[in-house]
Amino acid sequence: MDTLSATLLLLTIMDPLGNVANFISGLRSVPPERRTRVIARELLIALGILLVFLFCGQWLLALLHLKEEALFISGGIVLFLIALKMIFPPTIREKDEPILEPFIVPLATPLIAGPSVLATLLVLVSSQPEAMRQWVVALLASWAITSAVLLMSPLLARILKEKGSMAVERLMGMLLVMIAVQMFLNGLKRYLNS
Repeated sequence: MDTLSATLLLLTIMDPLGNVANFISGLRSVPPERRTRVIARELLIALGILLVFLFCGQWLLALLHLKEEALFISGGIVLFLIALKMIFPPTIREKDEPILEPFIVPLATPLIAGPSVLATLLVLVSSQPEAMRQWVVALLASWAITSAVLLMSPLLARILKEKGSMAVERLMGMLLVMIAVQMFLNGLKRYLNS
């Protein structure tokens, strides 16, 4: 696989256009003036996770005695729980309950640096370890494109307004449930086949 193919593969899995609605809903409780800063922070955290996993992923999994299947199954469960909150948001918020700004979960991981991307990086490195420079370039290129799209999500939120954002959030929650179930089933299938 060459650099361009790896970039397109990683970009497809990161799914920046599909994640725009997830970012809009994840940032709904964040003041509008902080949203771009939070997105930039989460993108940098995701890049850090991806780079660490690219260089140390196989070693880290071996150290913790984890299999790739565990990435898919656990990522599917976390994504499923996030999706349920998107579809069925809490109706009443306590007055003293703090509004939490997303930090690492769910924006940086599993939405950007999700189990599918991490597993793909593992496969690329294990199949062609001598092409590490190509994999780094592919990862940085796909991350840069994803970042450009997601940094525009506050603009899309202003266009959609609150009702439009809620409708998109529920729709994306349904899609996220399907992705989570598929991720879980992929992990289960890989586990049963091994």
